[in-house]
Amino acid sequence: MAAFVLRRLGGGLLLLPALSFLVFALLAASPGTPLQTLLGTRPASPELVAELRARHHLDEPFVLQYLHWLGGALRLDLGRSISVQAGTPVTDMVAGRIALSAELALYCLLLVLLIGVPLGVLAGLRQGRTTDRAISLLATIGFGAPAYALSVVLLYVFGVELGWFPVYGAGENAFTDRITHLTLPAVALATLLASTVVRQTRAATAAVMRQDYLTFARLRGIDPRRVLVRYVLRNAAPPVVTSAGLLLVAPLSAGVFVEQVFSLPGTGSLLLTAVAAEDVPVVQGVALHLGAIVVVVNLLVDLLGFALDPRVRLHAAGEV
Repeated sequence: MAAFVLRRLGGGLLLLPALSFLVFALLAASPGTPLQTLLGTRPASPELVAELRARHHLDEPFVLQYLHWLGGALRLDLGRSISVQAGTPVTDMVAGRIALSAELALYCLLLVLLIGVPLGVLAGLRQGRTTDRAISLLATIGFGAPAYALSVVLLYVFGVELGWFPVYGAGENAFTDRITHLTLPAVALATLLASTVVRQTRAATAAVMRQDYLTFARLRGIDPRRVLVRYVLRNAAPPVVTSAGLLLVAPLSAGVFVEQVFSLPGTGSLLLTAVAAEDVPVVQGVALHLGAIVVVVNLLVDLLGFALDPRVRLHAAGEV
C-alpha cells in the first residue's frame, strides 16, 4: 500500500510544476505586460521602468523569469500582488479566500450526495419504468444547465422576487448565516454535479441488478432491505466513490463564475480579478493552490477506493 500511495503522490506532485509552467506561459503570451500594470498611472520614466524591470526580473528571458518564481515557490514564497492588493503576500491573499471556497465545495458535495445518490439508486432499481425515465429526464436537463445562467435565475427568483435568501456576500461567520448565504450558490453548482452522479449511480445500480449473486440472494429469501444495503449499495458504491474527487474539486473550478454572480470573496472571484488585472503572482498562486488541492483530493479518493474495492488492492499488489 505504501508503494501505491507513493506512486500516486509522486505522479500528482509532478503535475504541479507542469501546471505552473503552463499558466505562466499563458500569462506571458496574453496581451499586455506586467510592466504596464506595475506602472499604473505613474509617468513611465526610463529610470522607473528600468527599476521595475530589474526588481521583477522582466529584463530576463521567459525561462529565467519562471525559474525565479519557481525558486520562490519551493521556499513557500509565492511573491506579492502587483495590482489586486499591491504589496500583499500572495499566500496571505489565497489563504483568506480558500476557506470560503472550501465551505462552498463541501456544501455542494453534501447536496449532491443527498440528492444524486438516492435518485440514481431509485432509477437503477426501476430501470425502464416511468420513474427511471422521469429521473433520467431531470438529470439530462440539470446536466445541460450552465451554472452561471442557473445562478442568475436562482438569484432573481429566490433572492430578489421571493426574498428567501440573501442576494450577495458570504454572511457572518455564524453557521446559520453562512449556510443561508451559501445555499443558492451551492444549489447552482450541485445541479450539474448531481445530474452526473444520478447517471453514474443509475448505471452502477443497474449493472449490479443484473448480477447472478443478486438473483441467488433473492432466491434464498434474504430480506429485501438487506439485499439493497449489503448487495446493491455496497457493490454500486465504488464507481460513485471514485468520482467523489471530481465532485469535491469541480466546485472550485466551476465556482469561478458562481462566486462572481453572488459576490462571494472566494478563490474563484480572486482568480477572475487577478486575470483581469494581469496580476501574475496572484494568478500563479491561486492556480498552484488549486492544483495542490486536486492532488490531495485525488490521493484521498484513491485511498478510499483502495479500502472499498478489493480489486484495487489486488491490482496495486500486482496480483491481477
